[in-house]
Amino acid sequence: MQQIDQVLEELQEVRKVNERMHKIAMFLEDIRLADVIQNYTAPRKLLWINFLAGLARGLGLTIGTAIVLAFLGSLLTQFLSIPILGDYIRQLVEYVETYKQRP
Repeated sequence: MQQIDQVLEELQEVRKVNERMHKIAMFLEDIRLADVIQNYTAPRKLLWINFLAGLARGLGLTIGTAIVLAFLGSLLTQFLSIPILGDYIRQLVEYVETYKQRP
């Protein structure tokens, strides 16, 4: 008998949790609907937000690429002492340095 009572209590708790989850889901759907309506009623704000997001992505991509290329350049200079590969890397480094010296 105790086991049945315990199972019934657990079932009630599960139902309460299920009701809470349903309320949370409905709330999140309402928020999403409000967001969609706001985007349709304020297209300038949507354009501005997307412009800023694109600008941030482009800036991040540029900075990330510069960091990776600088790391690879410093890594390549470590291989200058290897006979065949070092000659190619030395030519590449010389080309980059002559390009940097141009006005």
